[in-house]
Amino acid sequence: MRRTGLLIAIVVTITAILGGLGVVGAPPAQAATLTQVSNFGSNPGALAMYAYRPAGATSGRPVVVALHGCTQNAAGYAAGSGWTELADRWGFTVVFPQQPTANNQTSCFNWFQAGDVTRGQGEAASIAAMVAYTRSTWGAGRAYVSGLSAGGAMSAAMLAAYPDVFTAGAIIAGIPVGCATDTVTAFSCMNTPPTRTPAQWASAVRAKAPSGTTDWPEVSIWHGDADFTVRPGNATGSRDQWTAVHGVAQTPTATSSLPGGTTRAVYASSDGAARVTTYTIAGMGHATPNDPGTGAQQCGQAGAYFADTLCSSWYDAVAWGLDGGSGGTPPTTTTPTTPPTSTPPTTGPSLGCWTASNYAHTQAGRATQSGGRAYAVGSGTDLGLWNTFVTTSLRETSAGYYTNVPAC
Repeated sequence: MRRTGLLIAIVVTITAILGGLGVVGAPPAQAATLTQVSNFGSNPGALAMYAYRPAGATSGRPVVVALHGCTQNAAGYAAGSGWTELADRWGFTVVFPQQPTANNQTSCFNWFQAGDVTRGQGEAASIAAMVAYTRSTWGAGRAYVSGLSAGGAMSAAMLAAYPDVFTAGAIIAGIPVGCATDTVTAFSCMNTPPTRTPAQWASAVRAKAPSGTTDWPEVSIWHGDADFTVRPGNATGSRDQWTAVHGVAQTPTATSSLPGGTTRAVYASSDGAARVTTYTIAGMGHATPNDPGTGAQQCGQAGAYFADTLCSSWYDAVAWGLDGGSGGTPPTTTTPTTPPTSTPPTTGPSLGCWTASNYAHTQAGRATQSGGRAYAVGSGTDLGLWNTFVTTSLRETSAGYYTNVPAC
C-alpha cells in the first residue's frame, strides 16, 4: 500500500465529497472485450490497466484514455461514457485506467497529490506508460485523454504534464491544474474556486510541462451549470487557464447551441483553429453527459452520474477527428464573434488536389475538424475555412496527415 493508513483516512473523508459518484452497471456485449493488461511497463502509481481494442483498431489508429470518477471503475465508466461504442464504430483503442482501493479507498485518482500528477511520478507516470504500451504493442497513433470529476482533474493534469504525449483532452466536471496541493485545498477548490488571473492559471500548467514546451493540446471543458459537487466556477478557471496557455483571448470566437440545453463556445487562435472549447449544459448536475440510444450521435448507458443530455464522447471524438471525417458536425445555431479575415474559395478542386505527402498535420499547416483554417504546407497560403470549401472528405490518415479526395 503506497499511502499510510492515516492519509487514506483523510483522503476517504474528502474524496467521498469530491467524487459524489455512484457505481454503474457492467458494459453490454460488444464486438471486443474490456481486458486487463497486467504488465504494461513502469507502474509507480500502482494503477490497473484495462483496454478495449476492437478488430478495426489497426496500427496507426488513435488511443483514448478514459478516466473514471470516484467510486467508479473501468467497466462502469466504459459502459456509461460510450467510448467503447465509438471505438467499435471508428476503430480506435480505449484505455480505462482503474484506481484500486489500496491507493484511495473511494477509488478517486489522486489529482490533488503532487506525487501523482508530476511528470514521471506516481499515477501520472502509470497512465503515460499505458499509452506507451499501446504504441509499442499495437502501433497506436495519436493519444487523447478524457475524464469525469476526479478523473477530469487528472485528465487536466495529464495534459499539463505530458503535452508531448496527448494531442487533445476533455475535462468533465473537473478542476484547473494547480488549484489544489492536498486534500484540504481540494475541498476548497471544489466548493469555492479561487479567483486567479488567466496568466496565474497558465503558469501552473507551464510549471508541470517539459521546459520549452510550445505546442499544447487542444482542450474541451464540460460542466453542468447546476453542479453543486464541483462548482461551475472551476470550468471558468479551466477555460482561463488553457486559453492563456494557448495565447488566445477569454472571449469566444464563436458560440453555438447544441442538444440537451448545451451551449458550446469556441476559443480559436489567429489561424482559426479551435484551441479551447467549452460546453455548458443547462440544469445538469455532477455528471458525464451521455445519450443512450442507437442514433448516429448517441452513446452510453443510463447510470448514476451520467446525464441523458447529449453524448459528450461523440462530440469530442468528432472534434478530434477520431471518426476519420465520417461523423461530421451536426447542424447548430452558430454566432461568430469574429468575422473571417478573408473570403474562402467555395470548391475543393479549385485548390488543387492534396495527398498525405503534401499536406501535413502540423502546427504550421493544419486543418481542424470544425471550422479551422487550412494552410498550404511550406507556403503559409491561406486556403480559407475548410468546412466551407471542402465538398468531399477531409480526413486524418494513420500517418498523421490530412488528405482531400480526389487525390492528385
